[in-house]
Amino acid sequence: MALASLLFISQLALAQKVEFEEFDLDNGLHVIMHKDDTAPVVITSVMYDVGGKDGSRERTGFAHFFEHLLFEGSENIERGEFMKIIPANGGVFNANTTNDRTYYYEIFPSNKLELGLWLESERMLHPVIDQVGVDTQNEVVKEEKRQSMDNRPYGGLLKAIGENLFSEHPYKDTVIGEMDHLDAATLEEFNAYFEKYYGPNNAVLVVAGKIDYEKTKAMVTDYFSAVKKRPEVVRDFKMEAPITETKKAVAYDKNIQIPAIIAAYRLPGQSTREAYVLDMISTYLSGGKSSVLYKKLIDEKKEALTVQAVNLGQVDYNIFALFALPLGEVSLETLLADMDEEIVKIQNELISERDYNKLLNQFENDFVNSNSSIAGIAGSLASYYLLYGDVNIINNQLDIYRSISREEIQSVAKKYLSPNQRVEVQYLPKKDDQ
Repeated sequence: MALASLLFISQLALAQKVEFEEFDLDNGLHVIMHKDDTAPVVITSVMYDVGGKDGSRERTGFAHFFEHLLFEGSENIERGEFMKIIPANGGVFNANTTNDRTYYYEIFPSNKLELGLWLESERMLHPVIDQVGVDTQNEVVKEEKRQSMDNRPYGGLLKAIGENLFSEHPYKDTVIGEMDHLDAATLEEFNAYFEKYYGPNNAVLVVAGKIDYEKTKAMVTDYFSAVKKRPEVVRDFKMEAPITETKKAVAYDKNIQIPAIIAAYRLPGQSTREAYVLDMISTYLSGGKSSVLYKKLIDEKKEALTVQAVNLGQVDYNIFALFALPLGEVSLETLLADMDEEIVKIQNELISERDYNKLLNQFENDFVNSNSSIAGIAGSLASYYLLYGDVNIINNQLDIYRSISREEIQSVAKKYLSPNQRVEVQYLPKKDDQ
């Protein structure tokens, strides 16, 4: 790489450095503060170390259910008022759940910081979990499942991958869970789940924006110190045996007319160095219209409507998947063979210096974009603390990617991306008799 480019990236990384302060309350709540005076806004966010993988496999979907349920209200917030208070004070809010964590946040004008802290402390301290709220959110979740999975073309892709790639680990189940599990759950089970997973010592609070560190620390202490510490969450998931022979599977979707081919690999979790290398491989394969798979299957051979290589980051196992939809009469086998051909090239020869530098430029842009908003910074601070165990990745992630050589890319592709280490799923239109 040219010296000028190296200097530019170094200066850019320095300019993007995110300063933050951390402290812990006596109840175990970890707090991260980030000061940014460029706009008069503030975000209050809490990430809980609970996701789709947690809880009984006879009661899947609880974490996602709580994403909704904890907006119902609290001892001091009437039912339905939580989502009215925020916009009435010029704020926006959202929440989301993955296999590994649940994340809530509010963005307010900076003079509403105390309101944001109060709302999140109410959610953690004494939410109202009653049968009315459970019944209400049960219908909400069912409708979400209908829209996002049951009635959506290719909505079952992740389910097909998970249930074929995992047999022991709870990643085999969907985050949204099974509706009959939620229907069968008792109020006591919901309350027990909250008591187990939503304690302060199983969460991280991030406050970012136009704030004063000392005043913010005092407010956080005032609002959250009353929350009682809970027993530490102990996880003892069954790990998966290595895949040593290609597994073939078929899944059906009533909402599609064009079949798809998926080749999925179960790989080391997102905090490992190999996961960063696999990020680079997936981007090399399908990161934009100039990527090798796009140019080959769509531009040149005109075999595919779409093609993707993704490296889905998770704590315990990443999922690396190849995916394509055929154009016309092209067979799924042909698509898979052509995608495999590019994997083999990576395994047998170094990618070019030009492609390597292009990759670094793409990750540089991603690095800059991830730190370009208060919401992005807050989410990254929470994730890197809770899921990676290193908050400062927010500042040194680009250095990790830059330290990966072309030789390492080749080595990791050889180690993890062979056909005998994967599940191949033909995702087909469902006919009436199937």
